[in-house]
Amino acid sequence: MRFRFCGDLDCPDWVLAEISTLSKITSVKIKLLCAQVIKDLLGGSIDFAKVFKLTADAKFDTSDVKASISGLSFILTSAAKYNVDGESLSNELQQLGFPKEHSTAICRSYADNLSKLQDEFRRQSLRLSQLESVSWRVDYIVSSSELKEVNEPSVDLQMKIRNPDTGTVDPIAFTMTAEKFRIFLNELKQAQGLMEGLP
Repeated sequence: MRFRFCGDLDCPDWVLAEISTLSKITSVKIKLLCAQVIKDLLGGSIDFAKVFKLTADAKFDTSDVKASISGLSFILTSAAKYNVDGESLSNELQQLGFPKEHSTAICRSYADNLSKLQDEFRRQSLRLSQLESVSWRVDYIVSSSELKEVNEPSVDLQMKIRNPDTGTVDPIAFTMTAEKFRIFLNELKQAQGLMEGLP
């Protein structure tokens, strides 16, 4: 069977297993659990102390809690990705075995936060690392321990790259032969030409 919130594909088996697990807690607790998952999806963090309190009477162990959060996260993320309306999502979740009260609680939280979720996913998509700086040095190797005579230049490059997720700057260093450097430089020029041709 195909579901809109799964991109018109069948629902993954692991999500079906989590639906069974999530059905063991009340619809009120599902709504509170959804709030924690949505907070995480919007860039906050999950309060695991609250989550463990919410799931304590259902006797969830740590793996059940993590799996339940993953299942809800998949449902909410995928539904937002495919722009599924709350009513359709509720119907599909009921077809998969969620009690009506549970699916209504999930869909109310989903509908209230749909535009925020989609905005956050847009913001996170296609983030590229940023080149902060490049330094280089050319060495002329006369000989090495392996070869008696080399007589070849080598290029030492050190680049500092900013990670878009963490904001940290990481150094990347490598050495290449003169021939490899010529190829590297040619490919960079081609990439620059392609980037300049984009609108």
